[in-house]
Amino acid sequence: MRKGTTRDGVVDYAAVGATQAVDLMQYPPERSLPAESSWRIGSGEERFRAAGDALLSWQALRDAGLTVKDVTPAAGPTYAGVSFDENRQPIAPSRLEADQRFDADGTPWVAAGASVRLHGRVDGMNADGHLRVIFVTEEPRRVGFVLGTLGESVVSGEESFLIEWLPNDEVWFSVRAFDSPTALLYRALRTLVRRRRRALFTRYLRAVSPMFTTPA
Repeated sequence: MRKGTTRDGVVDYAAVGATQAVDLMQYPPERSLPAESSWRIGSGEERFRAAGDALLSWQALRDAGLTVKDVTPAAGPTYAGVSFDENRQPIAPSRLEADQRFDADGTPWVAAGASVRLHGRVDGMNADGHLRVIFVTEEPRRVGFVLGTLGESVVSGEESFLIEWLPNDEVWFSVRAFDSPTALLYRALRTLVRRRRRALFTRYLRAVSPMFTTPA
């Protein structure tokens, strides 16, 4: 699958879209550390739509303690990104750039090809980064997106966020990621990469869920 070419450059890793691989945890991209967690966050359409809107408006990341800045749409109107179905097979994008939405302060919602700068710390560790939205999924029962690093982070890699409203009426929030350490300290102490990722997952859950359940 191709990377989107935009005015801010391309992602700084080769395995674009690898968070969608069924065997991510067994066969992660070379030199990277994979992680995934899923949580039941409620049930019903109202819960699903509220969680999906929080995700796509960046509110979930803000509520996780990260500062969202410099959200920049893709450079060209023809950029459409890529999406994946429930079997993690690539499909045409489910929402076009022309459907772009904005929050109350004018910040664009998540859109394929957009870039964003995140700032923050988790458990004393750097969570800053310059990232690209690799693709966005908006379907009747699935909402989510994938972020890939452009640089300015202690790790290089990708993270995927997904809200699903299942046939049994349960709503689940899933996060998958792979991180390859780039900073010298993190290359020397890879346990810090895992600790940083666990802390981020906990922050995301607290931001999206009105209750806490045991990860699946």
